[in-house]
Amino acid sequence: MAVTCTDICKLLFAFILPPLGVMMERGCWHCDFYINILLTLLGFIPGIIHAVYIIMKY
Repeated sequence: MAVTCTDICKLLFAFILPPLGVMMERGCWHCDFYINILLTLLGFIPGIIHAVYIIMKY
């Protein structure tokens, strides 16, 4: 799987604010976005891990 420039931007946003990276990848009405908000509120590191997983998966 090739990593594009947009993926790099999404990953950068995922490290700064994980829900933003997921929103850029999946949209704000998808359940992954809400799961990532919950994980970020529970702990910043799980939110980052989930965001990177979602960005690299799709």
